Amino acid sequence: MSDRSFLDWPFFEARHRDLAARLEDWCRGHLPVNHDDVDAACRGLVASLGASGWLVATGAGEGERLDIRTLCLIRETLARHDGLADFCFAMQGLGMGAVSLFGSEPQRAWLARTRSGDAIAGFALTEPDAGSDVAQTATAARRDGADWVLSGEKTYISNGGIADVYVVIARTGEGEGARGLSAFLMPADATGLHIDGRIDVMAPHPLARLRFEEVRLPASALIGEAGQGFKVAMTVLDHFRPTVGAAALGFARRALDEAMARVARLRPGGGRLADHQIVQGHLADMAVRIDAAALLVYRAAWAKDQGAPRISREAAMAKLYATEAAQQVIDTAVQLHGGDGVRQGSVVESLYREIRALRIYEGASDVQRLIIARALG
Repeated sequence: MSDRSFLDWPFFEARHRDLAARLEDWCRGHLPVNHDDVDAACRGLVASLGASGWLVATGAGEGERLDIRTLCLIRETLARHDGLADFCFAMQGLGMGAVSLFGSEPQRAWLARTRSGDAIAGFALTEPDAGSDVAQTATAARRDGADWVLSGEKTYISNGGIADVYVVIARTGEGEGARGLSAFLMPADATGLHIDGRIDVMAPHPLARLRFEEVRLPASALIGEAGQGFKVAMTVLDHFRPTVGAAALGFARRALDEAMARVARLRPGGGRLADHQIVQGHLADMAVRIDAAALLVYRAAWAKDQGAPRISREAAMAKLYATEAAQQVIDTAVQLHGGDGVRQGSVVESLYREIRALRIYEGASDVQRLIIARALG
């Protein structure tokens, strides 16, 4: 079992330690699931996570605040057991983050459904020509009487094709660049919303291209105020970026566990592989990277939970370091497994595919470097 001594760090309260223990027990009884049919697996995982109460943490009800340490602990634990379970949990939070933080009371009816596992959420932000640079968003929303009419396209949308509701960022023209964006709540059955194709990636997740063909939404679909879409999107990412680092941390812990079990079991030349000094050096490097990542992740989460208005610098550091370090840890685990490390279906091979995307989505590593550099003043 992975090292759990970090739970004694002063970042955590008794309720966090209790949650971690209960979730660990739940994961042993429910994960991993069969991934052969990814859509079915995701629907089943959302329903199971919801029925067991874990999705409550993905949203904030009236008068509540998101607890970022709880989100991070859940993502780390789920990722260690099953990457797809982490994905399903994370998207319920990211997908409805705008409603949690800025939504009206009627919009929160959807939040209640996603927190119970009754509905699946998606966050439609990325476009073919606007990935890391949200200010270049081209999907447009125009006023037509009391309604909004959306046209454009999005790509690499998580839960695309299986989501029941999407938060969509579109250009409403109040100003140039980032100043002219707004956020909208769009049911998946909206007339004019088309799934233009699914996207297959190295670690199978439900991803799709979305096309909006004169999608008509009522005025009540606007989340927050017109022209505040960039603020909405960045605030959501500010809350959820540390959790990406937490997922990477979970993958890295599992890789270290697998590597330690492997080198303890193998006996080349009659002695344990674990007794070779060069192997011990690799394990030590893995452990150091994991602890350093955990400190950055939970520092960022703690700061937000203590009421920091913005944690852009801390969140960027956490995501950057944790995802890059996890890639190194997992690569070392693959190397220590030898041929078995690249065998399709092995745990470390799966982790190797899972970790790569985390260095890209919710702001690629180089974007995080820019955020950090600008924060240095």
